[in-house]
Amino acid sequence: MVVDSRKLKKLQDEHKALVAQLKETMAERDDLRTRFDDLAPRADELQAKVDEYIGALQRERAEFTNYKRRVADEREAARGLAAEILVTKILGLADDFDRAIENRPAALEGDAWADGIAAIDRKLRALIESEGVTPIEAGPGTAFDPREHEAVTTVPGTGRPENEIVGEIRRGYRLGNRVIRPSLVAVAAAPDDAPAAPAN
Repeated sequence: MVVDSRKLKKLQDEHKALVAQLKETMAERDDLRTRFDDLAPRADELQAKVDEYIGALQRERAEFTNYKRRVADEREAARGLAAEILVTKILGLADDFDRAIENRPAALEGDAWADGIAAIDRKLRALIESEGVTPIEAGPGTAFDPREHEAVTTVPGTGRPENEIVGEIRRGYRLGNRVIRPSLVAVAAAPDDAPAAPAN
């Protein structure tokens, strides 16, 4: 077999070029591997920083959300307290209307002006009720409850059980479920024939 020397020379040159290219590629690969190995710890360090910043951001976001909720709650509580103070003041006015109507002279019975005052009282009561204010039950025969009633006097000889309400002196009110003004009441005293409490 006769091999053409020119073709052989050409194949040898191509082979040398491919070997040189392969060596160059391997050198580049080794260089990239070295650079990767140098950057890997830095990447881990950067990932740790990213995780730290994300964690801090999430904590700040949670704290801000809690802050907004707390401010809203405080604002609502302050608004409720202001409303309670105003309602308490209006209740004093309502008491005055009640006393005026209850003590109306007989000569003013059926008088248009007096009836107008009674109508204003009804409107005031409707306004108070529309704000969630309800009267506390404290009529005669009701059991005394220190959470809703304030006993200002005891009445002996009523024939009622001790601490049963015998009369309401001033009406008490709730705002929602909370007592904003207890009822002032008179309660039955212990019967005279009841045994005295033992002294300590």
